[in-house]
Amino acid sequence: MSTEKKTNAMRILEAAGIPYSTKTYEVDLENLDAIHASQSAGLPPEQVFKTIVMRNERNEIYVFCVPATTTVNLKKVRSLTSSKEIGPVKPTELLGLTGYIRGGCSPLGMKKKFPTFIDETAVLFDEIYVSAGVRGEQIAVNGETLASLCEAPLESLTL
Repeated sequence: MSTEKKTNAMRILEAAGIPYSTKTYEVDLENLDAIHASQSAGLPPEQVFKTIVMRNERNEIYVFCVPATTTVNLKKVRSLTSSKEIGPVKPTELLGLTGYIRGGCSPLGMKKKFPTFIDETAVLFDEIYVSAGVRGEQIAVNGETLASLCEAPLESLTL
């Protein structure tokens, strides 16, 4: 575990007795995407899951965790959420909604519990990486365990 300051995501995992490890990396403010983060951390991008926060036409918020190398399939997530329209929230809204900023958004420890979905490919690995809740740090955790903790179904979410 990291010797750095504990994040909400880390505290939640520890409180639940779930083993995890962390991986830190240098942040490039000009390039906050998950593929760059995985490369900077020396991690396989298909094992690094980005957290995408979306809003539908009813102003409902949903959270999707998908591999860095993929894109959320809007048709699939509309069907899963019974939405007519759905799209990413603006980066300027992220902090107020979740308590996290772009490049440091974790599916764990948001200000409010939103319906969360994790891509089914999480089960292909012993562990996946998600943001620790700050830029420059990833948490390695078992994908099925994370899904259980987040009460997140494992679904096909990508193109």
